[in-house]
Amino acid sequence: QVGLVESGGGSEHTGGSLTLSCVGTGLTFETYALGWFRRPPGKEREFVAAISLSSSITRYNDSVKGRFTISRDDAKKTMTLQMNSLKPDDTAIYYCAATQRRQYAGSIPEYYDWWGQGTQVTVSS
Repeated sequence: QVGLVESGGGSEHTGGSLTLSCVGTGLTFETYALGWFRRPPGKEREFVAAISLSSSITRYNDSVKGRFTISRDDAKKTMTLQMNSLKPDDTAIYYCAATQRRQYAGSIPEYYDWWGQGTQVTVSS
């Protein structure tokens, strides 16, 4: 059974850093396009970053560009989101997502078939 498990969330102050990880189970990880989304408190889910097979394409929401870095290690079945220069607006539940239907799924949540349970990130000023 396919599963995605996020970890690494927590609390930080403005300017701090956190590293989120997403581990895939029950899937051939290297054949899945991956992405990160987040749901801020009281708001709709929004795209954060996406990465294609073989890491050939990466894309970021403008609000995190230059601060966040998405990467994948297929041998470890792990996707990582390095988050630097955190801001209070980054406070959200962060979800990883995966699909085997496309080599790159980008910012469209409907393109993803598998979702993790989410990990909370809280940034205080």
